[in-house]
Amino acid sequence: MTATTVRHFPMLVGGEAVDSEQLLEIRDPQNGELMATAAAGGAKEIDAAVEAAKSSFASGEWSRATPTHRAQVLHAVADKLGERLDELVELEIMANGATIRQATGFHVGYAAPHLAFFADLAAKYEFETPMPRATFPVLGQSTLRREPIGVCGAIAPWNFPLLLALWKFAPALAVGNSVVVKPDEKTPLTTLEFGRIAEECGLPKGVFNVVPGPGPEAGARLASHPDVGKIGFTGSTDIGREVMRLASGTVKSVTLELGGKSPALVLEDADIDLAVDGVLYGCMLYSGQICESMTRLLLPDSIHDEFVERLVARASTIQLGDTRDWETDMGPVVSAKQHERILGYIASGKEEGATVALGGGVPKGEQFERGHWIEPTIFTGVRNDMRIAREEIFGPVLSVIRYGSEREGIELANDTPYGLASSVWSSDNSHALEVADKIQAGSVWINDAHQINCEVPFGGYKQSGVGRELGPHALDPYTEVKNVHLDLSGRRDARPYDVLLSHADD
Repeated sequence: MTATTVRHFPMLVGGEAVDSEQLLEIRDPQNGELMATAAAGGAKEIDAAVEAAKSSFASGEWSRATPTHRAQVLHAVADKLGERLDELVELEIMANGATIRQATGFHVGYAAPHLAFFADLAAKYEFETPMPRATFPVLGQSTLRREPIGVCGAIAPWNFPLLLALWKFAPALAVGNSVVVKPDEKTPLTTLEFGRIAEECGLPKGVFNVVPGPGPEAGARLASHPDVGKIGFTGSTDIGREVMRLASGTVKSVTLELGGKSPALVLEDADIDLAVDGVLYGCMLYSGQICESMTRLLLPDSIHDEFVERLVARASTIQLGDTRDWETDMGPVVSAKQHERILGYIASGKEEGATVALGGGVPKGEQFERGHWIEPTIFTGVRNDMRIAREEIFGPVLSVIRYGSEREGIELANDTPYGLASSVWSSDNSHALEVADKIQAGSVWINDAHQINCEVPFGGYKQSGVGRELGPHALDPYTEVKNVHLDLSGRRDARPYDVLLSHADD
């Protein structure tokens, strides 16, 4: 795609393509070329989208459809996503700089099976659960009902724009809600395209609405809108706090998947070759722009030097280049702003006394003179109180921290305001499981990294978030629980009305 074939993407509101005077420019992160434009919305467009979602919910065409019907529609959408995988991968690559291998395998490739998972949950979900008959205070029967909330909002980040939005809107749709999605203004294309695909597959108009736009305008209005009953958000902890504050005005439910500074805790008996590859995968995948990236490597004194030597040698083989080349291992970071931010952290690490063992700047070569490129960077001699060890960099920067005893290593792993994910590396599975029990994180992967499975919950401890996404109970946060009690005594005198009222004899 060249500048002469720039494609335009309107918003999707109430089943209609909606344009605006404000345009978002989608530029290829590897060279800065304009690839597409998208209509940008603000508070007014969010209001219109919420009204469309509210009307579609009230109509009952989707909200009162059978779970089987909703599951069939979502499965049809999942099938269509698979058929259009190559097209969606190209849209993802042009916007966020993922390599074709990563976008095909993860960013877009996971979307269809994850949507199918939510569809299967919808088909078997217990919307009504009879409870055992009560005998106290009176004979009665209660039924627990799970009902859709109404209008749900999803605010998605730029790193996995379709997949992480889908983790929010798919369970919401599965139980009968209508949704408004606010994708990041840098990467709205695959979510907009999803909306068109969904309506082609039978999703009623107005049930799925997409308004790209700036967070302080569109995102803030969605989070605070009085007619939105639930917000799902993935992004930084700072913005997550603001989303929580805005949602509190109407006491709406929130699910927040926020930042991380995940440790890779290597034990003395680890398989070094396995751990080296695993740590690099855990940190450098998608140029480190993943919330659960293993950006702190904790090494025992006994194997520190050997491990670092092998780590640097292996990391030196990471191939940067054209994101559409299947041989490329790593692409650029998403934007000039992100590029500047990461270089600032690298400078900070040097200033605080850490040693650059690899990388530390922009790769050399004509192809890297444009775009937003950062070398895979490894710091040694890092203390856990340095900025590069405390703050989320969101780039290909690994901090190596030395420890003495295993107890010290565990304490370092937990010495962070975050708790999204972690990994433990050991050749003794039983011992690794014992260590995992002591790690304060929502996910602990033993001898692996980035193992996010739609069948198990994902989310964080501490300032890494609130609630969980995925897993067998993924639909629950998008429902309200209602208890319906039926009195079966048939007698006035069997009921405890005398607590308040006395009754004359009939």
